[in-house]
Amino acid sequence: MKITRITTKVVHARMRNWIFVKVETDQPGLYGWGEATLEWKTKGVVGAIEDLAVLLIGKDPRRIEHLWQIMHRQYFWRGGIYNYTAISGIDQALWDIKGKEVGKPVAELLGGPVRDTLRFYDHLGGGNLESIYQTIEPTQFAERMLASIEEGFTAVKSLPIPVAEMIESPSVLKRAAKAVEAMRLAAGDDVDIMIDVHARTTPAAAIQFGHILEDFNIYWFEEPVAPENIEALRRVSQALKIPIATGERLVGRWEFRELFEKQACAIIQPDASHCGGISEVRRIAAMAETYNIAVACHNPQGPISTAACTQLGFAIPNYLIQEQVRSDVPWRGDVVQTPVAVIKGHAVAPTAPGLGIDVNEAEANKHPWQQEVMMDCFHRDGSVADW
Repeated sequence: MKITRITTKVVHARMRNWIFVKVETDQPGLYGWGEATLEWKTKGVVGAIEDLAVLLIGKDPRRIEHLWQIMHRQYFWRGGIYNYTAISGIDQALWDIKGKEVGKPVAELLGGPVRDTLRFYDHLGGGNLESIYQTIEPTQFAERMLASIEEGFTAVKSLPIPVAEMIESPSVLKRAAKAVEAMRLAAGDDVDIMIDVHARTTPAAAIQFGHILEDFNIYWFEEPVAPENIEALRRVSQALKIPIATGERLVGRWEFRELFEKQACAIIQPDASHCGGISEVRRIAAMAETYNIAVACHNPQGPISTAACTQLGFAIPNYLIQEQVRSDVPWRGDVVQTPVAVIKGHAVAPTAPGLGIDVNEAEANKHPWQQEVMMDCFHRDGSVADW
């Protein structure tokens, strides 16, 4: 069997342009899909995929590890978010092909399911851009928390601090605490709440906010400080009782190594569409397991990414819970056939071959590339804010 063609299909989904990767073979009707979505960097990733495709045409798609090493090592320059994202999309497609060829879901090829169901968590408002980044008032947090609960979710994540606000301000932290309190009062004690701050503060302010959050029984505190400063993350982790989650912006197992060695978090969040694909998430998860660190893949992307994460979630022993977005665009489920079925916040073990999905290309073509909704984030003084 040989790879004959590698192409991309870009699907505009407001905040993101989903980058679907199709790997075709010389076997009639046998092809695989992956996802390499990287918001606001779409053209760069598409170009990176084209660069990697040159290395793979004519190769056997079933030699997944060999092809991964070719993509990672064949060119002199390694690493970087563009290259790893491109590798991720192709790698997912290769696993899809392998599963389809043998008639087994990818989770079976990874050793078989280690659980019967996989829990998913919701974003406030289901992942709608406005709900995530423009929910301000405590009553809004409570209302949107109840909406997630009505959908059957038992875990919800939110960003309670407005993007343009300086987290170091005591008044901002107090308002954020009121928002979290409203969520907890609405949810009761049976729903888990995750708090994300997108690393928009200093270690000292993160610790201050973390102590406030301790009163609300938080499931995890996500990216409290910049991910490239592992020592600062370790200090925050040691100072707080709340589990720290991070890793969505790290790529390749080498960037995760120091995180593990310094015991700087309790949960890692590798992104299967950014960090090196299914192959690399599996390796990172195995490294994490040796340090008793849980895995919860980052996944605000499209439906192929969700399918890939679901396969991983059923095959990795130290997997904790799965992120998904469900309300970013109303036609989300239309662009793929048999998207992952999340019922009352849970999915059952996959049974369909490969990733278990196929792209409805006619529907996908209705949403060609457009400029994503921009996150122009500035503080009140005009300085640039990390969103």
